[in-house]
Amino acid sequence: MRILISLIFFIFATSSFATTFEGKFIQGSFILGKTDPGDEILIDKKKVNVTSEGYFVFGLGRDRNNDVVITINKKKIIKKVLKREFKIQKIDGLDKKKVTPPEKDYARIKKENKMIANARTTDSNLTFFSKKFIIPIDNAIITGVYGSQRILNGKPKWPHYGLDFAADEGTEIKAMLDGTVVLAESDLFYTGGTLIFDHGHGITTLYMHMKKILPKKGQKVKQGDVIGTVGSTGRATGAHLDVRLNWFDVRLDPATVLDIKK
Repeated sequence: MRILISLIFFIFATSSFATTFEGKFIQGSFILGKTDPGDEILIDKKKVNVTSEGYFVFGLGRDRNNDVVITINKKKIIKKVLKREFKIQKIDGLDKKKVTPPEKDYARIKKENKMIANARTTDSNLTFFSKKFIIPIDNAIITGVYGSQRILNGKPKWPHYGLDFAADEGTEIKAMLDGTVVLAESDLFYTGGTLIFDHGHGITTLYMHMKKILPKKGQKVKQGDVIGTVGSTGRATGAHLDVRLNWFDVRLDPATVLDIKK
């Protein structure tokens, strides 16, 4: 009996020891895990898929205050999630209807928000998420960061959940990672020209305010491919690209997967 108990303990210990994590356990972070391919992984109470190479992924929201519970074959690991301080960003000169839209646009906005939300629920078996992301625009200036409290025309609004790259209108935009297009829309109320890519296991990226969009919905794109150009469509005061990163409905900081010099 003692031998059996010791053996079970050894199996759990070996599995836990074999599991590694890439990424900081801070608010907004993308976390890439690596374990034995046959392991069962739960993040909090949500079961996540594991690739044939043992990769799995999850993310930590901007306002998460509680620790994350990672269960590996029923053995729990608790990781403390560190808090961040977020900037306050004031933006003036926006079209009034983009800050407080007229009632006639409510139905359109609701429909478009649902389209985006549905795209973010994609749960495919693609494994691109385990590869390294690249910056979408070369030598662009970052003008907006994740998590900052937005004050638009003097009115407090939702935090900014993306990363803004300022560039001249018409500047080419590259795909940050291999993926499949799950949404391609040229004129959404808030985000203008918008692309959403699925990278597998709930990871999606969004490209917003684009002038020109090249791929179509359902099309597969390789990392580094030109997918369109910078614009100022939707709610924007000037030409820029706003990129977002999501794990299902959890909004993550794109800077946690990009090699950005701060």
